[in-house]
Amino acid sequence: MSSEKKHPFQIIDPSPWPLVISMGALLLTLGAVLAMHNKDFITLFIGALMVLGGCGGWWRDMIIESKDTSIYTKEVKNGLKIGMLIFIGTEIMFFVSFFWVYFNASLFPPEVIGSVWPPKGLKTIDPFDLPYLNTLLLLLSGTTVTWAHHSIIEGNKKDFTLALGLTILLGLSFTCFQAFEYYHAPFLFKGGIYPSTFYMATGFHGAHVFLGTIFLIVCYFRSKTQGHYTQESHTSFELAAWYWHFVDAVWLFLFISIYYGSWR
Repeated sequence: MSSEKKHPFQIIDPSPWPLVISMGALLLTLGAVLAMHNKDFITLFIGALMVLGGCGGWWRDMIIESKDTSIYTKEVKNGLKIGMLIFIGTEIMFFVSFFWVYFNASLFPPEVIGSVWPPKGLKTIDPFDLPYLNTLLLLLSGTTVTWAHHSIIEGNKKDFTLALGLTILLGLSFTCFQAFEYYHAPFLFKGGIYPSTFYMATGFHGAHVFLGTIFLIVCYFRSKTQGHYTQESHTSFELAAWYWHFVDAVWLFLFISIYYGSWR
């Protein structure tokens, strides 16, 4: 009996990485809760190591696998794109929940905070300070990642690498400025409903920017050192670019509603 594959789809080999990352994500979430209550930081550290290690192992296996161009048929690429769209959809629902809490509190402020929003006595962050700078950085990064996408479609590897490198620098700059903003913020996470919703929404977005930057860094080194990505084959970068545009769009909503909408 012939063992030749008679279909265009990929049969994935067993991998330990989904289990490792899932367990790491559980420990990371539990560790974050414990760390917020100053009870334990070890669980958070172990969870982060498991997630990062699992992602590294998974990326390594997929990069090795991608050398066999016969695997990634049109049907497989379409499946990957559909999977990415579904993933982005689930991420959108995460942010919907954060915005729901924020707008519920801001449009119908409870009596316990004086029935006003933001709560009395709370100094908010000036949206036209670092938040505005970060907005410009992300909008600019959206143009550079689009430049990179069009460059690889045209087969211009030099411009692709340059534009991708600029996008990474802009993403790292955003993360550094946000960390600086958090360090000098006039309120703490435990300061009430406004600080809690602020840090949850903007912090969750910041985590997405950080992860998106890692995605793009992997793409950059694949192109720069391994010579990967061609006009016909650049699906992983395309999916990373989709994710980056999603991160950009969410930030605009955060800036308008949470920073500008609460400024006084």
